[in-house]
This record gives sequence, C-alpha cells and structure tokens, in this order.
Amino acid sequence: MVMSIPVLLISILLFFVLAFGIGFLANMLFRTTWFMVVIYPLLIVMIVDKISTVKYFTNTTVAFETLKTNLMAVGTGDIVILTAGLVGSIMSGVVILSLRKNGYQMF
Repeated sequence: MVMSIPVLLISILLFFVLAFGIGFLANMLFRTTWFMVVIYPLLIVMIVDKISTVKYFTNTTVAFETLKTNLMAVGTGDIVILTAGLVGSIMSGVVILSLRKNGYQMF
C-alpha cells in the first residue's frame, strides 16, 4: 500500500511526540534515563512479528524465521515512522538527563 506524503509526515510527528511523551513519563516514574530506549525496540518486534511471544521459548527456530520474514516485509514508510518513534524515545532520555543534571528532581 502506498502512503501519501501528508499521512507520512503526520505519522512521523505523531510517533515522535507519542514516544517522547511516554518515554519522558516512564523515565520520570521509574527513575531511569534510558528505559524507553530499551523497551521501544521490543515493542516494535512484538507488533511486527505477529506471533505469540511464547513461541520464542517453545519453538525458537520458527519464531525467529517468522520475525525475519516479517521484518523484511516492512515498508520504507513504516521504517521511517518507527525510526521517528525511536528518536523520540532517545530525546526523552536526553531531556531527562539534562533536567537531572541541572538540578531538577522528578519524583
């Protein structure tokens, strides 16, 4: 399916802001700096693979082959959108680190 330019731009902005906001709150609540940066790729794999997480433990070979196939099928627009989300989560860690370094205590 072909994605139009306005949809792509809005999706990029939406994923960046969403990942930044969720990452900022999660980092603040869990008193970490890079929590969302670690969790975000795991969430993306869980969305893209379309199989149960239990399969990674019960039928490892098939699960990783399915993951590889499904990751290769992801379109360029989707990769750009998901990368914008990753950048948003990285930026949330940078902002939390900067705020803590400047003396702000969050929770």
